[in-house]
Amino acid sequence: MPDTSAPIATDPVKQFSVFIENRVGRLHDLVALLAKHNVHIMAMTTIDQTDTALDRMVVDDPDRARTLMKEHNFFFTECEIVAVEFTDESQLAAVLSAMLTVEVNIHYAYSFLMRPQGKSALALSVEDNDLATCALNQRGFKVLTQHDISR
Repeated sequence: MPDTSAPIATDPVKQFSVFIENRVGRLHDLVALLAKHNVHIMAMTTIDQTDTALDRMVVDDPDRARTLMKEHNFFFTECEIVAVEFTDESQLAAVLSAMLTVEVNIHYAYSFLMRPQGKSALALSVEDNDLATCALNQRGFKVLTQHDISR
């Protein structure tokens, strides 16, 4: 069992919420821009809205992604999320149970595209990152840092 008295990670996972014009090819433009500059999208979800789409993503190089999006007029916000790794989908209920036990609301969740060694990971936007991280650590889950997902 991990040491739950350890301090919360000082390198939390960064999430970008990018507001993209709802027109053909604009998401492709963003993904191609990041790929061209060797920034890898590790997790992503897109929500269609009337005139825009909201694309939430976790990348392996947030500093470079931030610079590129500013330079190419992609409007975004940035926040910290909880990213939790587990061995397979059967552990999803245990992850959610950890949140329930400490009464932490989940605003939204989405999965990582790929993780090393075939492990699954979930990006969680929660109302209290520190409490969620402690609860997951107490249950033996690995809470990822930005360093863990960087290549």
